[in-house]
Amino acid sequence: MAENVQNWHQDRPIYRQLMEQIVARILDNTYREGEMLPSVRQLASDYLVNPLTAARAYRELEDYTETRRGIGLVVKEGVRELLLKHEQRRFLREEWPPLRERIKALDLDVADLLKGGR
Repeated sequence: MAENVQNWHQDRPIYRQLMEQIVARILDNTYREGEMLPSVRQLASDYLVNPLTAARAYRELEDYTETRRGIGLVVKEGVRELLLKHEQRRFLREEWPPLRERIKALDLDVADLLKGGR
């Protein structure tokens, strides 16, 4: 899948960035709860990473997945809501403060921003 090819950031481990990609796909329902995730080999192939890197990313996501004998790795039920809350907290803690400061510095009107800047 050529659309999965990434430009990995050198300042962070690739397995962490791959984890973020998997989480994003769970949040956007590409990987749905109860459905099988790609195998380690398939994930490594899709993202052009070493299979050990793909396996490490999956290990880090053990709380959100379960291994089903004879089936493979599956996204746990209820995990999307859990991840959504986690990502909302992370956004408010890490991304929102500098964004809020930039909005304030540019004297932007929040109502205009919500309308799409028109």
